Amino acid sequence: MSAIKPSIPKGTRDFLPEKMYKRQQVIGTIKDTFEKYGYAPLETPSIEKLKVLSGKYGDEGEKLLFKVLKRGTGLENLLKEENEFVVSEYDQLVEEALRYDLTVPLSRVVAMYQNELTMPFKRYQIQPVWRADRPQKGRYREFYQCDIDTVGTESMLADAESLAIVDEILRKLGFTKFVIRLNNRKLLNGILEYSEISGDQSVSAMIAIDKMDKIGLDGVRKELEGRSISAQSISKLLSVMEFTGTSEETFSFLSKTCGANVSVQTGISELDEIANYTESLGMPQDSYKIDLYLVRGLGYYTGPIYESVVEEPKIGSLTGGGRYDKLIGMFSGNDIPATGTAFGIERIIDVMEQLEMFEDIKTKTKVLVTIFDGDSIADSLAFAAELRKAGIATECFPEAVKMKKQLSYTNKKGIPFCILIGPDEIAKHEVSVKSMDSGEQTTLSRSDAVSFLLKNSMG
Repeated sequence: MSAIKPSIPKGTRDFLPEKMYKRQQVIGTIKDTFEKYGYAPLETPSIEKLKVLSGKYGDEGEKLLFKVLKRGTGLENLLKEENEFVVSEYDQLVEEALRYDLTVPLSRVVAMYQNELTMPFKRYQIQPVWRADRPQKGRYREFYQCDIDTVGTESMLADAESLAIVDEILRKLGFTKFVIRLNNRKLLNGILEYSEISGDQSVSAMIAIDKMDKIGLDGVRKELEGRSISAQSISKLLSVMEFTGTSEETFSFLSKTCGANVSVQTGISELDEIANYTESLGMPQDSYKIDLYLVRGLGYYTGPIYESVVEEPKIGSLTGGGRYDKLIGMFSGNDIPATGTAFGIERIIDVMEQLEMFEDIKTKTKVLVTIFDGDSIADSLAFAAELRKAGIATECFPEAVKMKKQLSYTNKKGIPFCILIGPDEIAKHEVSVKSMDSGEQTTLSRSDAVSFLLKNSMG
């Protein structure tokens, strides 16, 4: 029988143990910080109703939904002679899709269980999501998101807390050269109104503005021109967007230039309030900057928006989020304010690996107990159990093979200590402790060996 060539779908990955230790370190740091701020865990199904997900992510996001065909559809009937899908028939056979993000499922949960949830509802969620994207470095079809969201309050303190958590987690993980970009959709809407750009053109203009990092100012100008926006409006818009300065200088400039616009005034007020709260929370004020070009593509944002980026490598945002006060109302029938942010676990890990920020962890096992021969198995197992009871991560080799092979296994896995229990040790109720790093071997009583290993292996 011919063997099946092992492979995995594009944009997905296997995580071997050494990789998983890194993932656990990052996810553990994030989870602990979330819970320290009072966020509770939540999980939702991998598959959502298509009507729940559709229309929430903009045109580009809509194309990236992994849709699930109903069983027994007879896929061959969907093909023409030219092997093209009959779109109208295809759409009728799709009712579900893989989860695209964690925010829309949260909104559905709140709408379904709002009478059971204590408001404000603070939740965190760490689960995989799927996007039918073109795989590339830092971008996968299956990846994990870690979200925090606060539902049921319009207070800018919830937004400020999101920024403070982002700052704290990135610093805990070892990042130093990063910045949180901060903007407000109300401010953007007001600037577009000031520039006499409205209706469908405002959406089109935001799409162009959002490409600033990729195509630069000249590219944005050409994009705007290509979207049939007048030269006068483009000039007014870019004259505002190009301003750079401190938060206070930016707010002052916007107030003088287009402060008569209500949306601009509201946006400035909200961002100023966030700045004051983050300072009170102890967040370094140089951790964030006002970036008028920040749009964030998702269509459901209604207020402050934010994302964090590192100076090097240029890999895109590590975190991103904002306020979405209208999204839950699409499911509940009444608007419920909400805000939150997502951590891009995959990108964070990729950057940390590239910058060599991880310590080298091959295993979390601290001790390997060898098997001398068939007669000593019970003693080896008993001592391994004793070590585990003391809280020491311990492996017991499963076979009474040559000691050279057992020591080689211990060394290859990076286990720091090895226990040898032969007839002499058993007779004296002792064990021999071998340091795999120095090669030194010491014979101790079992109780002293436990104490020694507790002292030397719990770092």
